[in-house]
Amino acid sequence: MIMTLPWYLGNSRMYGEWGSVGMWGIRGLIVPLIAWSVLWTGLALWHSARRSEKWWFIIFLIVHTAGILELLYLIFVAKAFTSKPHTKHKK
Repeated sequence: MIMTLPWYLGNSRMYGEWGSVGMWGIRGLIVPLIAWSVLWTGLALWHSARRSEKWWFIIFLIVHTAGILELLYLIFVAKAFTSKPHTKHKK
């Protein structure tokens, strides 16, 4: 009797090392997505800490949205991509 693996465990001879998606399918999508998210989350955390915005800082630590929320914050709230020099947030 020949034993075969179920389709969800992947058969390396049939599907390659990474399953039916293909070797570059997973690495080609997940690794850049992680790098994208870490970049924007780190930048948003840095800006929110410098501006003493503790609620934004907490939100960025808890909510991970592939950098979308962080990018919106940087563009519309912190205005991090303007040509003016940074000014301290006044309360």
